[in-house]
Amino acid sequence: MTAGMTAETHSTGPHTDAQRAARELLIGAVSIPSLSGHEGEVAEFLRDWMEARGFAAQVDGAGNAVGARGNGPYTVALLGHMDTVPGDIPVGVDSDGVLHGRGSVDAKGPLCTFMAAVAALPPQALDHVRFVVIGATEEEAPSSRGARHIREVLHPDAVLIGEPSGWEGLTLGYKGRLVAQVRAEKDNFHTAGEGSSAADDLTEAWFRVRAWAAAGAEGKGIFDSVQATIQGIGATGDGLTQRAESTFGLRLPPRLSPQEAQAQILELLGDLPSVSVSFVGHETAVRHPKDNLLTRAMRVAIRAHGGTPVFKIKTGTSDMNVVAAHWPVPTLAYGPGDSALDHTPDERLNLAEYDRAVLILTDALTRLAASVSQHD
Repeated sequence: MTAGMTAETHSTGPHTDAQRAARELLIGAVSIPSLSGHEGEVAEFLRDWMEARGFAAQVDGAGNAVGARGNGPYTVALLGHMDTVPGDIPVGVDSDGVLHGRGSVDAKGPLCTFMAAVAALPPQALDHVRFVVIGATEEEAPSSRGARHIREVLHPDAVLIGEPSGWEGLTLGYKGRLVAQVRAEKDNFHTAGEGSSAADDLTEAWFRVRAWAAAGAEGKGIFDSVQATIQGIGATGDGLTQRAESTFGLRLPPRLSPQEAQAQILELLGDLPSVSVSFVGHETAVRHPKDNLLTRAMRVAIRAHGGTPVFKIKTGTSDMNVVAAHWPVPTLAYGPGDSALDHTPDERLNLAEYDRAVLILTDALTRLAASVSQHD
């Protein structure tokens, strides 16, 4: 803890046992480090919390914390993730009721919102719908291990993805992704002579990829454009051979699949004999409709709690990209927090916003269950 921060709730904090338990869940989850691939401790913590509140809970074969409530024929999957990127941020609640800590926004805040909301559902909602909360592993890694596992064993009728949208926000889509691992290798030569170095050739490859991305962006908004960034770069040599390596990160619009982008880049760099490219992180962009039983229930609940629903599309990726083709059902992402704080040293979540998001989601899921019962 840092000075002026505590893990206890404040006098301005929650006024009900359910709200207090929801805050304790979040603070407890954020207090447990859970880098991608090392989620075991937090998975057990989340499983135990759900089990104590009547969920049928387990840690599955992919390490996901999974809890289910309800017996209806209609299934809602609430897919969040419990892993985080690196970064040691002291965990604590400051005097303004703001929780600081890695994962508070991305995305233990949204995941705990899911768990707390489902725990608070009334019996009549559970009679018509089965709610399955998943704390997935390795969302922050290219593997997306948890989501890839659960999409094969669960067949939901509606899906909520746990990502920060702000308590009034409803995210309908995310851009796609492709990661190009580029390598240049050639014999060493004297720099006073003619020719190019491995680093020169690598730089030429980057200039071409950057120009290709920019050409496709003309006249388009950011969601419909290719974004290209260098994620890492370096060069080495042993006196005989020069090597240069870089990772190019590409964010892709719906019009361009990762496979199409890969083919275009290989063609673009085909006349650079020293350059080789491998690709990882293939994720297809996705954008869901905004009028269905799920979005209507969320919109009504947000308005009932004093908000104005705002539909969003994001330039990043999420597990929505991973499950969309397997789960072609009403889908949106929801969760408290400012996504601009994702992965930053200032990651933090206002607990009052978290409280409100839990209430809104509880209300929305209750309304959704009522709508489902009318369609039975």
